[in-house]
Amino acid sequence: MENLTNYALKEWNIAIQALEQGETIILLRKGGIREQGGKFQVDHDKILLYPTFEHQQPTLLKPEYANLVQPVPSGWHPETVKISSFAEITDILSWNNSQEESLINSLTNFHIWNEIFVRDRLQFKPQQPLYILLLRTYKLEKVYNIRYHSSYGGCRSWIELQEQISLENMVPVLTQEDYDQQVSTIDQILQAS
Repeated sequence: MENLTNYALKEWNIAIQALEQGETIILLRKGGIREQGGKFQVDHDKILLYPTFEHQQPTLLKPEYANLVQPVPSGWHPETVKISSFAEITDILSWNNSQEESLINSLTNFHIWNEIFVRDRLQFKPQQPLYILLLRTYKLEKVYNIRYHSSYGGCRSWIELQEQISLENMVPVLTQEDYDQQVSTIDQILQAS
């Protein structure tokens, strides 16, 4: 039986590109406006990566990523969406606002965002923690161009695609050894806090 899924995590297109190229294993989340109960939570740890464009802001990215983003008007979405990767969330770490902001900035070398983004995320819903997701990313055997559906819109993290995507013959972006080394280093940085 073929291994299929339709469960996806919405994330900035530039972040998904960085995950697919092995340039990061980190996503930082607080949750979208339409999250259930207003809080971010992980319901599935094995997910497709669904690229979004609307909220990408070059001013919140490190310079080497900022120039790769083409801003789009509010409410814009492509007619078709490219699904080319799958990820396993291996670790979910949380960061409380009572902890030093400078310590989370010590993870700067491991993600694509700048200090403004980190500060904004910490200040958004300050009573809630910032979640640091560590993802082992896999390239799908082929790129799926799926038609956009209105159920994919809105400020929410999790969606169910209208079609199933095959997970057969996926290829990990990083070797298990490389991935484990990055996880260990990140864990050591956070433990030092």
